[in-house]
Amino acid sequence: MYGSFLTFTFYGMMAVAKTPNHHIASVVSSAFYGIWNLFSGFLIPRPSMPVWWEWYYWLCPVSWTLYGLITSQFSDITEPMADSTSVKQFIRDFYGHREGFLGVVAAMNVIFPLAFAIIFAVGIKTFHFQKR
Repeated sequence: MYGSFLTFTFYGMMAVAKTPNHHIASVVSSAFYGIWNLFSGFLIPRPSMPVWWEWYYWLCPVSWTLYGLITSQFSDITEPMADSTSVKQFIRDFYGHREGFLGVVAAMNVIFPLAFAIIFAVGIKTFHFQKR
């Protein structure tokens, strides 16, 4: 969760640094937040996505957060549900999540905030939108 909060914070800072004012940054951020939520794998699970959309699932920071939260919190529950499948099996079948992938998920939840912070720092240093 901390990586997700940092991702959104640094993305907002990066958007403000890359655009002329905060109004344009708000519009750009709103568009990306909507796309991120659509491709996060929650509304449309990754196994149900068309193949040509799956690449954006792996580029979406929200999908890495959801992957980590769902897998780490629910993948060890082996009690049967109403249809006699375990929660662990349901997560594996419906969402396509695997427990062995949590190390990569943790790394990506560090890489995204770092990348956005670096882009923010470079953008704030190099872009000057002042008019004379």
